[in-house]
Amino acid sequence: MSCVLEGRKLIRHLVMFRRLRDVAPQREIEIALVERMRDLSEQIDFARTWRLSANELDRPICWDYVLESVFDDSAAVQRFLQHPAHVALAAELRSYFEWAVCDYTET
Repeated sequence: MSCVLEGRKLIRHLVMFRRLRDVAPQREIEIALVERMRDLSEQIDFARTWRLSANELDRPICWDYVLESVFDDSAAVQRFLQHPAHVALAAELRSYFEWAVCDYTET
């Protein structure tokens, strides 16, 4: 997908997640959190794309999941970050995952 829509550049919001090093794996909790991340797209209907994928290779450098989403502009990203459903889920994710974020436009 091109990141240009009607002459404006779209913002890609990329987030990588991995289980906190000091948290023991808890399969049921992880499955529930991942499912809630996937379902968040139903509440964030202004996201142009929303894809959550699991890492497939077992290497120390790899993160466990990646969320790739696209928004119309930086204002839409801010709207997403402040959305009550995102705020509530982020609070729960912090107890199990660490994450790294990159927001960018394609050049």
